[in-house]
Amino acid sequence: MLPLTGKNMVVIGGSGGVGRKIVEYGICNGARVLAVARHEGPLQQLAKEVSGAEVLSLDATEESAPSKVFDVFQPDTLVVCAGALPPGAPLNKLSWQEFAVNWETDVKIAFHFCKAALSRPLPAGASVILMAGSAALAGSPISGGYAGAKRTQIFMANFSQKESDRLGLGLRFMALAPRIMPDTEVGKHAVAGYSSYLGISAADVIQSMDSPPTSSGVAKAVIDLSTNPDRFKGKVFIVTGKGLEVVPA
Repeated sequence: MLPLTGKNMVVIGGSGGVGRKIVEYGICNGARVLAVARHEGPLQQLAKEVSGAEVLSLDATEESAPSKVFDVFQPDTLVVCAGALPPGAPLNKLSWQEFAVNWETDVKIAFHFCKAALSRPLPAGASVILMAGSAALAGSPISGGYAGAKRTQIFMANFSQKESDRLGLGLRFMALAPRIMPDTEVGKHAVAGYSSYLGISAADVIQSMDSPPTSSGVAKAVIDLSTNPDRFKGKVFIVTGKGLEVVPA
């Protein structure tokens, strides 16, 4: 029997990039998977190309989004990896709107879904995995508010775990902080930004990275968290090309 047989998985931001890989890996491991994203076109393409993928188009920043998602089915694993591309320029070159874009998307989406998971609540034993990023741990001089937004998502996972424990809900909240994935749109955007900022080629930027992960490697890490929830409860993880690593407390 596959490890996620009989389990429901919801992936917010599941139509492309690492989200799509998580959808694929979830289905391959036996889960019923719902991919949620804003744009209908990529979702329909996903449904055609990935057998068994279910799709739902909505704006995940809306306060009503969690209810619409959870009314389709209750997830055993909820993965929140939707967000906006960071600006890719130093602070002095940005407007406030550019600086704040990840607060108005990434953080807002995580807030709505963590709040709903606790308030509805999701069934005991359900796992919520927030996709942060390595910038949350080390910062990034060309990403505007992205690093702070991703750090806040880590805080939110921690706060939500404490609230679940306080209320006896039996939920599990975790955060992933993968390093730059050069095979994703976000990763290519980051590589291009650093290439311009540092005045070196994109190939040299990638060459300078210490064991960058692939989107497949990050998707595998999500499956590991989903199938071993008690082991990973309430923790933050880095994902590199070498696998999953716990961030020291």
